[in-house]
Amino acid sequence: MATDDLSALTAAQAAASIGDGFVSAEELVAACLDRIAAIEEAVGAFAHLDAENALAQARACDEWRRSGRPTGPLHGVPVAVKDLIDTADYPTECGSPFLSGRRPRTDATVVSRLRAAGAVIIGKAVTTEFAYYHPGKTRNPRDLERTPGGSSSGSAAAVAAGMVPVAIGTQTNGSIIRPASFCGVFAMKPSHGLVSRAGVLPLSRTLDHVGPFARSIEDLALMLDAMAGYDAQDPDTRPVAARNFRQVAAEEFGLPPRFAFVKTPVWEKADAGARDAFEQLAQELGDDCFAYDLPERYAEAWDAQRAIMATEMAHNLGKLTDQGGDRISSRFRAVIAEGRNVGATQYLAAVALARALRDSLVELFQQECTAIITPAAPGAAPRGLDATGDPAFNTLWTLLGLPAITLPLLADDDGLPIGVQLVGAPGDDARLLRTARALVERLSGAE
Repeated sequence: MATDDLSALTAAQAAASIGDGFVSAEELVAACLDRIAAIEEAVGAFAHLDAENALAQARACDEWRRSGRPTGPLHGVPVAVKDLIDTADYPTECGSPFLSGRRPRTDATVVSRLRAAGAVIIGKAVTTEFAYYHPGKTRNPRDLERTPGGSSSGSAAAVAAGMVPVAIGTQTNGSIIRPASFCGVFAMKPSHGLVSRAGVLPLSRTLDHVGPFARSIEDLALMLDAMAGYDAQDPDTRPVAARNFRQVAAEEFGLPPRFAFVKTPVWEKADAGARDAFEQLAQELGDDCFAYDLPERYAEAWDAQRAIMATEMAHNLGKLTDQGGDRISSRFRAVIAEGRNVGATQYLAAVALARALRDSLVELFQQECTAIITPAAPGAAPRGLDATGDPAFNTLWTLLGLPAITLPLLADDDGLPIGVQLVGAPGDDARLLRTARALVERLSGAE
C-alpha cells in the first residue's frame, strides 16, 4: 500500500489493517511521519514531535503482535495529544513560554488508556496559551490564511491535514467543537465526567472536558471506548460500566431520529451564509426536524459560563500567572484578574443556573427529540491568525455539560467547511453517536 494511502486511513481502518497483517504499525507511523514532514512547516500543528520515539513505539506494537499476545482496539494507531495533557515521554508546555521545558513524570489518565489500547503517541499538538485565546503557530489546512480555531488548534489541524487519523483535545468553552468545524473534521465533546481529566492542566473543574478529533464517527466511538470510564483521580467521573460506543454507534434506529433545531439566543452572531445553510438543512430534514425556542432564561447562560470559567481559572492558575509575569500574555492575565473580582454570590448563582438549565432540557430529550441540531460555529473559519474565532455557539452546551458532536456537513460559497453541531441528553453519548451516524448517512444518500 502506498504511503499516501496509509496516511489517509481512518483509525478503524488502520487498526483492522494492522490486526489482519496487511500493514505493520511501523509502516503506518512512518507514513504519517512522512506526511507531517511534507506539510508541517506550512501548517504548524505540532508543538513537540520525536520521530524516533514514535517509530520505537510502533516497533514495540509490532513485536507485541508477533508474540501472539492480544492487541487493543487502537493497536499501532498514531494519535496526536494536545500540549495541555501530560505525557511522560514528551514535554507538556501548555502553549506557554513560561512552562518551556516542562517534563511530566507520568502520563495523564487519558494518555495511559490510549497506550493500553495500543495507540502510538506520535507527538504533542499545539494549543493556544493555557487553552485560552492567545493563538499558537497553527494554520488552518483548508486555507493557510485562516485560523484553525482554538484552543485545540493543532489537534484539529493535524487530523484535517492528514497527519494523523485521530487526536485528542480539551474544551472549556468551544475548544473542540469550534476548531473541528473550522478545519472540517469530526469531533466530540463528551458528557462532563465521561473522560478523566487527571493529568490535564485544570482550567475549570465545572467546565473542562477531554474529547477526540477524527475522520469518521466510527473513529470517535473507537476513541471513546478507549478513553471513557471511572478514574478515582477525577472526582467528576462516575463508577458506572462504560458503554460499547462503537457497537451502539453502528446500530440502526427503529424510527428515524428526530431533531430540535435550536438557534439559541446568539443566532445573530451566525453569518448570513451559515444561517441560510442551517435553515435549508432543517427544511431538508422535513418532519423529522422542528424549530425549538429556548426559554428566555437561557440568555443568561453566556454570562454564567464566563463567571464560572474566569473564577475557576483564577483559582487554578492565578499563582502561575503571577509567577510568569510578562511571559504570560496580557489577555490571559486579564481573565485571571476578572476571575479574582467575581463575587461568591455571583459564582454560586452561575453554578445554580447551569444546573437548572440542564435539568429543564430533560423533558425535551425524553419526549420530543433525539438530539438538538445547531451551528458549531458562526460560519467558516475567519481570516487572520491573531484570533481563534467566536465560541458563542458552544458556550451553552459546555456550561450544561451535554455531549456534543461536530459533523463536517456544510460549506460556504468558497467551499470552506461549516460544522453541524448535534447535542444530546446528559450521559447519552452512545445514542448521540448513533444519531450522528444516521444523519450523515441520510444527508449523503447512503442506504
